[in-house]
Amino acid sequence: MRRAPGGGTVETWAVRGSRGLGRAGVHRPAAPAEGSVVDSESTRRFVVQIHDARRMHFDFRLEVDGVLKSWAVPRGPSDNPSDKRLAVPTEDYPLTYREFEGVIPRDEQGSGTVIVWDQGTYSPTSHDLAGAPVPFAESLERGHATFRLDGTKLHGEFALTRFHVDDEDGARSPEAWLLIKANDRQAVHDRPGTPDPYHARSARTGRTLHQVAVAEREKAH
Repeated sequence: MRRAPGGGTVETWAVRGSRGLGRAGVHRPAAPAEGSVVDSESTRRFVVQIHDARRMHFDFRLEVDGVLKSWAVPRGPSDNPSDKRLAVPTEDYPLTYREFEGVIPRDEQGSGTVIVWDQGTYSPTSHDLAGAPVPFAESLERGHATFRLDGTKLHGEFALTRFHVDDEDGARSPEAWLLIKANDRQAVHDRPGTPDPYHARSARTGRTLHQVAVAEREKAH
């Protein structure tokens, strides 16, 4: 069994990622209210949602070309540069999904409670060898993208780097990525860089996963 650098096995999370841990094609949020702000090309949003699905994980989403490019991060993004977090790509999501916080019903794919742990904007910082900026979508295609987050909780530069782990017979594993914090002024070194998901609070409402689940149950009765 091949173990990924960021924790967990590549196969387990890649299979779950390909099936969608709360797929956009299955569970979709309600349409935005009339008069709500529409994103412009100059405002790139990101969101990190904690998803208490069959397996607890964080969903890391970046606005790219009109959709949310998404990765399931089993152990969550970290502010500590020594943490190399496994990030498995999932399906693209609609932009409105960055606001979703609630409970996905049991009869839908990816059922479970979701909170918005962090949200904000990001700025691409990828450059080629000559120092020229590289469009963000292109840097993802190349397999290495750097960007600066300005969120409620996450700040500073991060990198997403694609990798594969080959079997002894040369067979290639499913695609996976590493999400790594740059060693900049916003980095931490003396404590864990990721919170306990069960005690983490929403950046939108201040609620925990448990509080969101209880509120949804009360609403249903």
